[in-house]
Parts: sequence; C-alpha cells; structure tokens
Amino acid sequence: MFVDEGNTVRLIGLSLGMFALLGVGLAPAADAAAAPAPVAKGKDWTVEPAAGGFRITLRLNDPAPMRDALPLLAVDGVPVGVARQSADRRTVTMVSPDPTVLKAKNVQLVWSSDAAKGNQRSRRVGGGGTDADWLNAPKGPLLPDDPGATGHYSVDTAEYNLGDQAVSLPGLGEKSEMRGKVYSPHGAVGARPLVIFLHGRHEYCYGGDQSGQADKPWPCSGGAKPVPSFRGYDGPAKALASNGYQVVSISANAVNAYDGGVYDSGAQARAELILDHLDLWKKWSTIGGGPFGRTFVGKVNLQNIGLMGHSRGGEGVARAAVLNADRGGRYGIRAVLPLAPTDFARSTVPGVAMSVVLPYCDGDVSDLQGQKFYDDTRYSVTGDAAPRSTVTVLGANHNFFNTEWTPGQSEAPSNDDWWGDEKASPCGAKYAGRLTAREQQAVGTAYVAGFFRLQLGHETKFLGLLDGSNSRATSAGRAVVRVVSQAPAGTRRDLNHFDQALPAGAVTGSVKATVCSSDCVKTDDSSQSPHWVEAWYAAKTPTTAVTKLTWTGKNGVLRINVSAKQRDVRGYSALSFRAAPDPAGALRTDLTVRVVDGHAKAVAVKASSLGDALVRMPGSNDSGLPKNLLRTVRIPTTLLKGIDLRDVRAVELRTDRIAGGSVFVSDLAFSKADLGRSAPARLPRLSTTGLKVPEGDSGTKNLDYWVTMSRPSALPVSVYVETNGDLGTSVGEVSKRLVFKPGQTRQKVTVPVTGNTRDSYDLNFNLVLSAPTQAILDKSFGRSLVVDDDPTPTLSVGSGAATENEQFLKFPLKLSAPSDRYVSVSGVLQNGTAVLRKDYLSEYDDGTTNPPDTSFYSYLEPGQTSGEILVKMVDDKVKESTETFTARVQEVDGAVLEIPVTLTATIRDND
Repeated sequence: MFVDEGNTVRLIGLSLGMFALLGVGLAPAADAAAAPAPVAKGKDWTVEPAAGGFRITLRLNDPAPMRDALPLLAVDGVPVGVARQSADRRTVTMVSPDPTVLKAKNVQLVWSSDAAKGNQRSRRVGGGGTDADWLNAPKGPLLPDDPGATGHYSVDTAEYNLGDQAVSLPGLGEKSEMRGKVYSPHGAVGARPLVIFLHGRHEYCYGGDQSGQADKPWPCSGGAKPVPSFRGYDGPAKALASNGYQVVSISANAVNAYDGGVYDSGAQARAELILDHLDLWKKWSTIGGGPFGRTFVGKVNLQNIGLMGHSRGGEGVARAAVLNADRGGRYGIRAVLPLAPTDFARSTVPGVAMSVVLPYCDGDVSDLQGQKFYDDTRYSVTGDAAPRSTVTVLGANHNFFNTEWTPGQSEAPSNDDWWGDEKASPCGAKYAGRLTAREQQAVGTAYVAGFFRLQLGHETKFLGLLDGSNSRATSAGRAVVRVVSQAPAGTRRDLNHFDQALPAGAVTGSVKATVCSSDCVKTDDSSQSPHWVEAWYAAKTPTTAVTKLTWTGKNGVLRINVSAKQRDVRGYSALSFRAAPDPAGALRTDLTVRVVDGHAKAVAVKASSLGDALVRMPGSNDSGLPKNLLRTVRIPTTLLKGIDLRDVRAVELRTDRIAGGSVFVSDLAFSKADLGRSAPARLPRLSTTGLKVPEGDSGTKNLDYWVTMSRPSALPVSVYVETNGDLGTSVGEVSKRLVFKPGQTRQKVTVPVTGNTRDSYDLNFNLVLSAPTQAILDKSFGRSLVVDDDPTPTLSVGSGAATENEQFLKFPLKLSAPSDRYVSVSGVLQNGTAVLRKDYLSEYDDGTTNPPDTSFYSYLEPGQTSGEILVKMVDDKVKESTETFTARVQEVDGAVLEIPVTLTATIRDND
C-alpha cells in the first residue's frame, strides 16, 4: 500500500522476488484475443513501448530525494522494478516487459525496503504488541571501561581537498573529489592504526541555483555548496583519535551524484575511492608531500586498517575489503563495520572482522538488508578465523548517526528518515523508546569506537560489547541493544547450523522441524524480515536457511547428538543459538534447553530466563514493524553445573514450557569470545566477463560465459549465478548454483539467445555472481549486450474517414515487415471545419481537462503489420455538411517514416 507524499510515495508489502533489476511482469499477459490496451499516460507520467518492453517515465515537480534505498516505480500501487534517475533527479524511468502496464491508471515513485506512512493493518494471532516489554527491556551489565569515552590524547583535526574532479572511478565513468577530514592523536608516537569512514548516499549539493546541474550534477554549480557529509562523524572519530587511532573521514559526493544509473548502484566506485585514499596515505605516511608535508611520515600503520561505511557506504567498505584482497592484500584491512548498510548483490566478507550495525527504526534501508552480510559470510569459508557480529539498536533511525544528516546539527537541510506515528509507533519521534539524535550518536560512537579498538588495538576489555553476552557501554545510556555474535572458527564448536534437514530420529514427540528460507515467514511487508528479503541484483539467490520448529504439545524434543570428537567442551564459555518467534504465532513463546552428558545427567535451562530472543520485537504490524530478527539465546557454561563438560552427549530443545508454538532456530554452537585472526582473505577469486554479440537471423544459439577462479582450490567452491536486466524475448533467463570441484578453475554458463530476421532492440543485461563459498568475488558483474542486426521496417500512414455516428474514425497504419519491436506513432490533432469536442475527441480526452487533450497515440504490437490511429467521434444530431480536421504525426518509434506527416480526416454527417 502507498501514501502519496507529493511525487514521493512510501511502500509497504514489497516482495523483492517479484521483480528483477529492470522489472518483470506484474500479472499474466492480456488475453491474445482482447483488443490492444491503449497507451497509458497521466499528468506527469507515460508508458510507451521501448527496448525490452515498455518504458515507464515519471516526471517530478522536485528532484527525487537522495535515498540509500533504490528508487522504484509502482504501477497502480504495485512496484515493477528499479528506476533510473536523470541527472537532475526530476525524471525517473524504467522498462518493464509486461504489456499490462499499458493499462496503468497511475504511476508513483516508491523506495525499496520502505513501509507505508500511516498504514494500519489488522494484527495477527496473539493481538496486542510487545512494546511495553521492550520499553522495560534489560540492558545488561556495564563494561568496566567505556569505549566511547575520550582518551588521554588531545585530537588534532585537519582537512585536505585535492579538487572536485581529482580521480576517475572505474564503474562510475566520472571523476570524483578527493577530500577528507583527518583526526590525529596529538603527540602519539609511532605508526597508528588507521580507520577510514565513508558516508552514504545523501544530497551532494545544497543552496544556490542548481537548475544548471541537470546534465552535470557534480561539481556543484550556480552558487550551490557541497553537502559536507564527511564531517558528520566527529563523535566516533574523536573517540578513536583520543585513544591513539588515526581516523580519516572521506567525501563521496560525486559517487552520490552519478550512481543512479550505475549497474551496481555505485558499490565498486565507492570501494575504488577508498583504495584511492589509501594510496594517498601510503605516500603521505612514507615519503610525505601533499598538503601535510612530512607531518604523517611514520605515523600511519597501513597494515592495520579498519573501514566504517554508512548506508551505501557500508556496501562500499565491504566491497573495498574484498577488492583489496583481490589485489593481493596491499593494505592490511582487518576490520569492517557496515553501519545501516545496503546489500544489493549478496557479497561476502570472509577473513576480516566484521560488525553490522542495524538501526531498528531505519526509515531508509528499512528492511535492514545489511543483516545478510553476516548471514552470508558466517559459514562461507571453512576455518575462517575472523569474528563477526550484528548489533541491533532499538530506537535508532538511519540518518542521525551522521550529524550532517541531523536537523539542528547539519549545515545543509536534513530530516528524520522515520515516518511513523510520532507517539504510537515504537519508532515515532515522541515515543518513549525512541532515542534522541544525541543519544543515538552516543550509541554509534560507543559501538564504532569499541569495535575498532577491539579489532585493531586488541583492547580485549571490549570483548563483552560484541560477543553476544549483552554487556554494554556506559555512554550508550538507555539504549536497548541486542548483539548476535559468531566467534572465530578456532574458538567455536559448531554442533548444527540448522540450515539442512535434521538426521532421522532427531525430532520426537509433537514437534515438527522443517528447513525454510524465503518461505519462512508470510507477511504483507517483506521489510519485516531482513534474513529473508531478496537482494535486488541477486534476487534468485536463496536467502538464509533456518529450521522452523512447530509444536502442538509439551512432549516435543529436538535432539542434537554430539560426536565423540566434540564432547569435551571445557574450553568454551557459552552454548548459544539464534532464535526468533514465528510472526504467525504468539507474541511470546519459550523452550527448554537441555544439555545431557555421558552419565545421563542433564541440566535444563528455560530459554526465556536467558533473554528476550523469543519475545516478538516492538511494533504492531504496521510501518514495517515488528522486525523478525534472529537473536541470541546464550547459556554460559557456568550454568551447566552437575554435568560432565568433558563428555557432553547431546543438546536438546524441548517444547515443555508452552503447549503449542512455532520458532525459528539457527547456529547451535559452543564458543568462547576471542579476537581471532583478521587479515585480507587469501582465497581464490571468482570472476565473469561480459559479452557483446549479434542477435543472428535464425534459431537459438548459446552465449557461453566462463566463470573462472584465479587458482585451483583444495575444497569445493560454489557461487550463485543469474541473468539480470533487459532480457527481452531473445535472452533466456538463467539462475543456477555452480560448484567447482577441487582443482577445477572454470565453468561454463550457457545463456540462450534466439535470433530472427525481425527488427528488435539491443538488450543490455548482466550475468551476476553472488554468495560464494570458499572464495571471494572479483569481477562479479558480467555486463553484456545482444545487438539487433535486422533492418528497421518502414511505416506508411493514410488519411481516414468516418460517419459521425460511428464510434471511431480510423487512420490506417501499415508496416513493411513484421517487427519484434513495438512500433509507436504519436502526434496532435488540429481543428479544420470540424472542432475538437464538438465533432471529435482525442481518445484520451475524458472531457474534464482544460484545455482539451489534443494528443493521439497508437502502436503495433510485435508481429503485427497493420493497425490504426483512433479518434472518437461525437454524434451531435445536427444536420451539417461534411467536415474535416487533421492529425499531425510528430513522433515515430520502431519504424522508418519521414516526419512530420499531416493526415486528413473526413467526417460525414448522418442527420
């Protein structure tokens, strides 16, 4: 459902699997026997035939907002695909292959991952909500030291600006600024760990007269100023610098200005920009030069680097870590923190410590899709020694982590991205659980600074902040934070991932266990389920697999037997798993966790005594809430008294607490908190390349793509591959999982292309790689083009005549040869002796507009060689002489016709 906000609309009920990058069908094609649907058009939008189907164009009164979520177009309330924005962001377009869009009644701009403003839907079974639980949620013990506290160094700040077009960015096709703000610990001796901050997609210019930026949005012109987003992270930057870390926050306004039409929405460009800045710092910290002379020579450790990226910057830093590894690990990127990130392409980030921060009240990337960085990476590489975590912050929105995106603090205009009811919604601005901007910034400072101090500085006193034990920082104040953690492989003993069918006999009693993925939950709003929402550029890659337990009695048991090699668990500090209540069930549920030793002794612990993982999160099924997020059930091994930890034989989940219920479970393991080892991954690199081929004249030929690995692997390597983009009717759809056997370094992927002798469109599409295991992605987009090689047919048009009591006057159209394209004709009607609305009407004139609609439009469907332009007749019941008017053909698409052409229409009287 949608609520119109001028030309901007909030979206609820979006299922990303419904469409791919440039749109897929919304409904079954119209009955072949039905009359062709008329062209769709409105005051500010049109739908017309185009390459690959139908181009939908929406013109906006004001530039589209700069959002980190992707812009979509919705036809009659249903989103049909990702839209491309013009340079001035006043026009958004996309192509859909479904002819039913020609019947559109309205077209709106919406956003991926959004929920509808003010939409209130019926609540599910269980009624009510759990908002009160979360307002009084336990916050966990305080750490003895506060990672957000100011250290003993004073902080020196400086800025550098090498120009607005200082570097060319591959993947963007434009030049970017090289600008940053530097935070240094005053008087610190020796090379310091370096942390790079990268902001997300936001307005890039403000003020002045920006009308001249329509074709070239960057650099700013007409007196407009660059939005200083890179200055918005003073809190975490100064906290780190005052504790001895070197911090640089960089500007990415050029990427924001141009990424609207980029194949990967700018992820590669942002990654390249980070590495370009690291190249600068390599020079400045070794031989000096530039704006700082020798100030930083010997002061920066380029083998101990952390990256924080906000929003699309989060996807940028994830890509930068992998890109750096692809290029041999030139820089020691050891820690990555995506903050409220996008994840459009399902990349993984193995080998590098990672913590993903998810603001529960994110009103921009509201499906919290960055959760998949954690989900996809956690088992992607055997023996991965890096730790990772997710940090869910209740009451936090998307923008306020950056002061330059915060009203009252920013230099340029800014806003609260959450839109729910101010008092009733658990994310509303006046709700008791909503954090103020300064409170949210304090939380961000604590977790950003704590993560990098832990991973780069090895300050182990902060382990409790991110190990899932629910410890917290003093500076986080009243914030409710929930952490899910995966310990490094060397300090973790996995018992069951719960992502595959359980062994026979593992489930007994009145409980059923089924593995689910995209089908785990059925909600009206997919943004409620971050684990199970599809990615835009890898929509067919399976989402997170978990086990769903459903029981109807108190005697259900799921038993995981522990193998002989795993039974001694004395070296571990906790037993844990991830869990969440089924949104179709009760608001609160419970299980018993029972651990059994070799002497048949057991310890049973009530899951609800360990935290609130089995309590539904706040919200009442509106505005994208509540979120269905897996959270930690953690049992310290100190609670397992009375059993022999040298000989643990089984872990059981029992349904003896509540007579019926349903929960999701994942990732059962013993573990202990540890720093592990983090460094650029030394893994095989997976790549694919694009192709450019002629369509051909007959038959189906195969485009053979090669997905290659940079070197053989001793382990099987897998990756998902799919076609995405303008497939038209010629390019076949491909979606499959490739598995490389040990020693194998390339595999063929065949994409069928059907040729013919009919004129058609050139088709741009991608072959996309995603979610690899035992490898990392290098060139993951194979950008391809199928070139039509057939001549364009000619079109002939003729004059028309009708008696006034006929419904339509028809101008004949004839094509010299069949075409695979839609051939369209448009123009204007002009009075002669016949007068508009008195004697005839435009087909699209409903009589309510002033002035009257004078346009006409018609098209021939693929394969048709004849058609007509229709004009409605007015039967006036008045005796009069024969009258005429003209139709002036001004535009033709898909055929050759010298224009303009003026056609004469004759109306014969019948009175």
